[in-house]
Amino acid sequence: MNRRKTNEKGGRFGILLSLAVRNVQRHWVRSLLASIGIIIGVIAIASLGMLGNSIALLFGGFWADVGDALLITPHVAVSSGDPGDTRNILPSTLSERDVIEIEKAAGLENRVIPMVRSTGKVRFGDKVGYAMLIAVPGEDIPYLLDTEAGTYPRGSNPQIMMGTFLADEYDIKAGSRVELDDTPARVVGIVAERGWGVDINPDYAIIVTQEWYEKQYGTSEFNQVVIKVRNVEDIPAIKRSIDSQLNRRKEVVDILDSQEILEIFDQTLSAIQILLVGIGAVSLFVASVSILNVMIISVTERTQEIGVLRSIGTHRQDVLLLFLIEAAVLGVVGSIIGGLLSSVVGWFISVQVANAFEDLFGITSGFSIMDLSIVGYILFGMGFGIGASIVAGIYPAWKAARLNPIDALRYE
Repeated sequence: MNRRKTNEKGGRFGILLSLAVRNVQRHWVRSLLASIGIIIGVIAIASLGMLGNSIALLFGGFWADVGDALLITPHVAVSSGDPGDTRNILPSTLSERDVIEIEKAAGLENRVIPMVRSTGKVRFGDKVGYAMLIAVPGEDIPYLLDTEAGTYPRGSNPQIMMGTFLADEYDIKAGSRVELDDTPARVVGIVAERGWGVDINPDYAIIVTQEWYEKQYGTSEFNQVVIKVRNVEDIPAIKRSIDSQLNRRKEVVDILDSQEILEIFDQTLSAIQILLVGIGAVSLFVASVSILNVMIISVTERTQEIGVLRSIGTHRQDVLLLFLIEAAVLGVVGSIIGGLLSSVVGWFISVQVANAFEDLFGITSGFSIMDLSIVGYILFGMGFGIGASIVAGIYPAWKAARLNPIDALRYE
């Protein structure tokens, strides 16, 4: 008995599906126009989601994973707030005494690395340009950077390391000789690609020892201190200790927590992705309105047909299901086509953005159309398109099911 009922339901559904497909084919122009809206919506939501994912990968390549670092910088002096006041922003430095106080506050188990950031003129053959110059105590450089080629500079000798992208731009290899601020120097190593970080950004920089920098430029002051924390759970306590040690009378230093920056960074990227997907969802909403309009017209045109179906014993739920299936057919066809096209469109847009970032910054995104997250955006877009179509068909289907058979037969 149960098998017979199942067969009857399956046969009834097959009949309703064939009727829905027949009506879609009969009004193929109108159905095509409605499906185009779904196609565009699915392409928009999937492609924008893929673009957001690609942007996240790009910026993820910029920002190195340095969640174990604290960055200490001199407190910026602010005066009246008048934009015309030249005292509004006054650069400051940290003395050796400040560094000693920071070391006491940070504890012996954490490494405190003072550094200087400035700009230097580099000359290699007939190529001349300016680059960021970072001076770090020689013994601390291996704790911050890895080498792609060569070794680390040592002592007060005129030896430098060069960021990988800067070296590529000037076609410099380990062992090359250059001029740094008109002083001959030897490139002893190339820094491995690292990306943007809270502590140090070496990819387009020149790194020298603090000992050589003091000898060359005659200054022993610093403009930032990096603390590499052994246990990240100690970061809040270290921040409080430094704040109470150095800022108890007046603001001397600003303390930047890399974990907080990374969290803000992740939240910002998530918001961008949600925004992009939301824009695509709006386009699908517009497409669902188009399907709603098509289905209402279909119900109006087929009023007598509905009357015939009802007069020969077709139940209201069957009429309801017939029009829901018809809306679902439009959504499925449009979503499948939109999903296939979105894989191409999304890949093209993402590759163009990735190429633009690579040309500007030399960073690749690692974008792949086979990434599970990318496939997820395509499936999400298709599912959203099908769901929006079915939802759009609910009211017209309900309206058709509620028609009085006699009134429907008399309708002209």
